Amino acid sequence: MTKLTCFKAYDIRGQLGTELNVDIAYRIGRAFGLHLSPEADQSKTVVVGGDVRLTSEELKSAVATGLMDSGVNVIDIGVTGTEEIYFATKDLELDGGIEVTASHNPMDYNGMKLVREESKPISGDTGLREIQRLAEENDFPDITVRGTLNQKSNLTAYVDHLMTYIAPDNIQPMKLVVNSGNGAAGHVIDEIETRFQALNIPIEFIKVHHEADGNFPNGIPNPLLPECRSDTAKAVIEYKADMGIAWDGDFDRCFLFDENGEFIEGYYIVGLLAEAFLQKHKGAKIIHDPRLSWNTIDIVKAAGGVPIMSKTGHAFIKERMRQEDAVYGGEMSAHHYFRDFAYCDSGMIPWLLVTELLSVKKVKLSELVKVRMAAYPSPGEINRKVKDADAVIEKVLSIYEEQALDIDYTDGISLDMGEWRFNLRKSNTEPLLRLNLEVKQNSRLMEAKTNDLLAIMV
Repeated sequence: MTKLTCFKAYDIRGQLGTELNVDIAYRIGRAFGLHLSPEADQSKTVVVGGDVRLTSEELKSAVATGLMDSGVNVIDIGVTGTEEIYFATKDLELDGGIEVTASHNPMDYNGMKLVREESKPISGDTGLREIQRLAEENDFPDITVRGTLNQKSNLTAYVDHLMTYIAPDNIQPMKLVVNSGNGAAGHVIDEIETRFQALNIPIEFIKVHHEADGNFPNGIPNPLLPECRSDTAKAVIEYKADMGIAWDGDFDRCFLFDENGEFIEGYYIVGLLAEAFLQKHKGAKIIHDPRLSWNTIDIVKAAGGVPIMSKTGHAFIKERMRQEDAVYGGEMSAHHYFRDFAYCDSGMIPWLLVTELLSVKKVKLSELVKVRMAAYPSPGEINRKVKDADAVIEKVLSIYEEQALDIDYTDGISLDMGEWRFNLRKSNTEPLLRLNLEVKQNSRLMEAKTNDLLAIMV
């Protein structure tokens, strides 16, 4: 039995040829089908889609064949972002969904994101290990009943749903730079633009790297990296736009730029969206991660909501969202989760909400965030490779624990030091320590404490 190294904590991701290929994709399809429907009774249906990578179509075809050979019916909705699979699984009341995507990984990678009914995540402890075991054993029952394949578009229903998050009459004239990074977001933007025109919503879209191109001629779309932001920032300034929006390859994350082309850290967007939801849903619960939290907690409490901390990671956030029936959840990594979107993350809903918020408040994006950034300055996430992550965390804890007003172990260690706080945690996916720190209105203190901690993290 050969171990499949493409199975990660939350999804499937691997180097093409060695870790992930057509044969492995077929085995994953068979394994998922067997996991869903051990009796191959043709009562189960799974939706599949793929991003724009050059290998996504062949991998999607292979995984669909594997599903059908396990007796599962397949609906192929074509070239999609991950959230279109989330939406279709719930909207069409299906038994599962698979998006073939490597998101922002290098060119020679691809992968898959899997969900079960109602778009509940399938991760390590909710079925992914079982699917991995079946795929590795590669010992499937004979094909007795074969599933069917249907191709359809679910774009109209999906964009219908997106439009429910805003009131068209609220939207003021605005110019938006939209950068799909040659990924999968372009066709959705085009459909939203058509809807806006039909409703006379006065938004002008300036499209950058708009055409889907799996060769990624302008680089892998990953606006989390500073070097991937300049094209959006330049276009905002050149066209005197009100806001810039950029997405990663499968557009489940969106990144915002203010009218000056300045990148807005995802942390401060969480607070904006929390406030937007609490204006419409009084007293609602808001989920946030532990890395940076003061700004979010402050805004949520001031707006009459209930802030709830969850461990970092989409599977944990989605599970907590369901437990609490929270209206919204946000991570500083630009993942935003919505109750009415099957508790899943979307890269389209956030910018629609912020556009409406700017219209209603009649302010610029820089004005909305600068007060919050001044109230709780942060240097952003800092990553360090260390030999022994656990030893470093223990050392940091031993130095600061006596002075701490509060210590939380939800995800790594979070220490409240009164005028400043920090979170230190191991990466779920890489051999890295991740440091996040924030202070109360004191940038000099932020710099000093950041340097102190980095001196220990060796």
